[in-house]
Amino acid sequence: MKKKRIEDADFDATGYSYTLSLISGKYKPVILYCLMEYEPVRFNDMRRYLKKVADKTLSQKLKELESDGLIKRYVYDQMPPKVEYSLTERGHSLVQVLDKLCDWGNENRPSK
Repeated sequence: MKKKRIEDADFDATGYSYTLSLISGKYKPVILYCLMEYEPVRFNDMRRYLKKVADKTLSQKLKELESDGLIKRYVYDQMPPKVEYSLTERGHSLVQVLDKLCDWGNENRPSK
């Protein structure tokens, strides 16, 4: 078996790199977790769940996740406007990954 050489490696070409590009950051994993647990979720409920997030930041992260095909935005035709977010089928395919992260955290969290 030929030994891999780090000099030949291209991290950006890995599936790991691609996955991180979609879910990394301070808020994206939390948004996905929130939707995984409570979907559908309205914008203000999401903002309260994230606690100290600015409206602009939350809106930007939701748009990025929607653009990446992980969440969908549903606008109800009513007054006042009502918007809900939920996971797409592609977003639901991440649930197993997020569950594993949660399991690892529960198993390795220092006891108080």
